[in-house]
Amino acid sequence: MGKPSDPMRPGDDALSLHSQSGDRFLDDDAPELQVDDLPPLYDDVADPINGDSSSAPLLPNHPVSDQFPGMIPYLSKDKDGNKYYIHECFDNDPKVLEQHVNWWAKKPPRPFVRLHGTHSQEVDNNGKKERKTVTDFDIQIELTPYLFSDAVNRSAFREVHTPENSDKVRRGTILAKRAPGSTQSIEVGLPTKPTLQEWCHRYHASHAGLKTFTVMRRMIGFDDEKVKQKLDSLVRNTNYRGHLSITFPVRDQYINVYNDAKINRWRLTAWIYWLCVFTLMFLFTWPYLFFRTKRFEVVSVDWSFSRPGPDGGKKYVSISEDQWYNLWGRAIHRAVLEKRQCTLDQQDLIASEGAAPVFGNAVVDGAMGFLRAGVSAMNEVNRQLGWGADC
Repeated sequence: MGKPSDPMRPGDDALSLHSQSGDRFLDDDAPELQVDDLPPLYDDVADPINGDSSSAPLLPNHPVSDQFPGMIPYLSKDKDGNKYYIHECFDNDPKVLEQHVNWWAKKPPRPFVRLHGTHSQEVDNNGKKERKTVTDFDIQIELTPYLFSDAVNRSAFREVHTPENSDKVRRGTILAKRAPGSTQSIEVGLPTKPTLQEWCHRYHASHAGLKTFTVMRRMIGFDDEKVKQKLDSLVRNTNYRGHLSITFPVRDQYINVYNDAKINRWRLTAWIYWLCVFTLMFLFTWPYLFFRTKRFEVVSVDWSFSRPGPDGGKKYVSISEDQWYNLWGRAIHRAVLEKRQCTLDQQDLIASEGAAPVFGNAVVDGAMGFLRAGVSAMNEVNRQLGWGADC
């Protein structure tokens, strides 16, 4: 599974997200968006027990569950979606751990673009002048749909990596280190880096009282600086004079497996955690846990937004950074002016479809050719990964 799968051929009625020589710019005859393209309302989803499958066309054709037969459920999850597992099976059988890692690798991280605008103002608090920070807008757009070339068949550029011997990572250690012998000369011969299977066996063989095995999922090949410059210019062109922060947060990025020990269960128990915070016991517990825990941070799953092409350029999974900006620019512009604090979705793309151009550039203004495909990709990812949950 080290090589990314080839993109699968989409259906006849699908619109490619790759740029074509015949892409239209602001075509008056852009395809109308159908009701079926929208995410389902809560009342529209049929009861899985009593509902007829023929009456629930909005249910996913290829559901992707967090579970497979015999899969161990996570113990807890933090606000960023990172999951924590504790089970004796991970300690007793390295094959179980390897099987779970391969399954976790199939689910992408959930990267976002966030635009946060604030300003400070002076307020009168019972005769005392104070300054407080006011949020002007707080907008997020999810990038997950654009990690798939075909969201229905889950075709993507995905690779599972283990670190090279020369990389400084935690290898069942407290601090990041290189592998022993990684600095020896080429004449002597460099040792082969361990595979995922070998790392799972090393975790199993470790006699550490407290240990953890971490899987990191990340998006690569995305030019965030280029997008940041474009979005900064877009917001400033609205004559916004506040403080603008453009960041790229990622959810569902880490999977953490702890060995089955009482102290590890306590560290993941909410009331014990807050008790340590409020009583300042963390001044003692944090150093203890840091120096007692041996960490295996040796697996990363790379989901490519783009990768190097044979001609030296970039080969994009779905759309380029310019095309993404082209697709979302009007919706972002509108949300900033409306001072919204939300995550933009398909409805915002549809609402901005007839908006007047705000860019003054033919290349940037060519969003209409990608609108329907962008909405469809978002719908498919929502159906597979879930949407509408409390957060």
